[in-house]
Amino acid sequence: MSSSDESTGPGPLAGLKVIDAAVLFAGPVIGTLLADFGADVIKVEHPKGDALRTLGWQKDGVSLWWAFVSRNKRLVSIDFGEPEGAELLKELVKDADVLIESFRPGTFEKWGLGPDVLHAINPNLVIVRCSGYGQTGPYSPRPGFGTVAESISGYAHINGQPDGPPTLPPFALGDGVASMFGTFATMFALWHRTVNGGPGQVIDLAIYEPLFWLLGPQALVYDQLGYVQNRTGSSTDWTAPRNAYQTSDGKWLGMSASSQSIAERVMKLVGHPEIVDEPWFADHAGRVEHQDILNEYIGGWIASHTQQEVMDAFESQQAVVGPIYSIADIFKDPQFIARDTITTVDDPRLGKARIQNAIPRLTLTPGKVRFLGGDLGQDNRQVLGRELGHSDADLERLQAAGIVGGPRLTSQSPAAVDDRAADQG
Repeated sequence: MSSSDESTGPGPLAGLKVIDAAVLFAGPVIGTLLADFGADVIKVEHPKGDALRTLGWQKDGVSLWWAFVSRNKRLVSIDFGEPEGAELLKELVKDADVLIESFRPGTFEKWGLGPDVLHAINPNLVIVRCSGYGQTGPYSPRPGFGTVAESISGYAHINGQPDGPPTLPPFALGDGVASMFGTFATMFALWHRTVNGGPGQVIDLAIYEPLFWLLGPQALVYDQLGYVQNRTGSSTDWTAPRNAYQTSDGKWLGMSASSQSIAERVMKLVGHPEIVDEPWFADHAGRVEHQDILNEYIGGWIASHTQQEVMDAFESQQAVVGPIYSIADIFKDPQFIARDTITTVDDPRLGKARIQNAIPRLTLTPGKVRFLGGDLGQDNRQVLGRELGHSDADLERLQAAGIVGGPRLTSQSPAAVDDRAADQG
């Protein structure tokens, strides 16, 4: 299928209405992933602007985090902490399929927007509640972000060099993992509702739990063996050889030889076929126990060759190695280019902007990045006015009262509003 073919069609989630009333990363990225595949995602932010609009890197006053996370979403601005704003949110959920919120547990109930209220309005609504610690337990009232998840899940404890401190990731790992779990949980709930005839339900997504799950069998290992996994740098204590190695021209490569056949090929390639005949080399446990000598032989051979020489040699032997890329390297890589892993979007403020494409790839109904996150309240008139039935006068009154925010209604022409609605497919 050509890239032009992939750009057509409304997406597999066309017709799904999602209200994204969440803040920062984990909750909103659930909306982003659904929007990439055709859901009509209405992002509801505070009239003062979402915190993401001022976070991190900016160009010409445009937050690149906001442009990334809020892509493919229609944007309205409501203070639903105020009674009239809460009523507007209730109107939005009347015919919605999904509501995503990420406030501290109890906050939505305080505003009169708890699941009992929303399900009375729309029994089929799937409500995704994303919070640091979940809706229950002694920590549930605490505020929590991805950094806390990366800490208490056990991730930071095993990440870093053996003689170094626990190391947090330099990106939103906890939030990103939670958003992926939250997205497929949403699809589970929609399947139960649509196929099995069940009602809507609440998804209680604690940010720390998905990352804890992703760490593998640590709980089982500790329970059964009393073993505590610690920091091992780029190697592991369950398979070898595996590490990061530097080439003669100063490049870094990541290498793994988890299967027996590949481990044997690697040792023959680096000039030490005798290691293959050692009894301890026959299984993971033995190789892990002797990984210092494996790293010495492999690292020494790689250090005497250039990156290209290593890549060519490993490819010829069907062994597994890959360059450790920066984003600058990624932009030039032919694999990324061939698959359009980074796609180009025309943005009215940034111009031609390159951004991660929608993944994973569906052959018949692929996702697509149609536009980037835009201006505060730019779709108020379309969503709150035309679709909910509020007059311009009513919206102007709400705007004057601070209940809704964004550009003055007269600044949006009907044609521009219609164009954005058409982008929703």
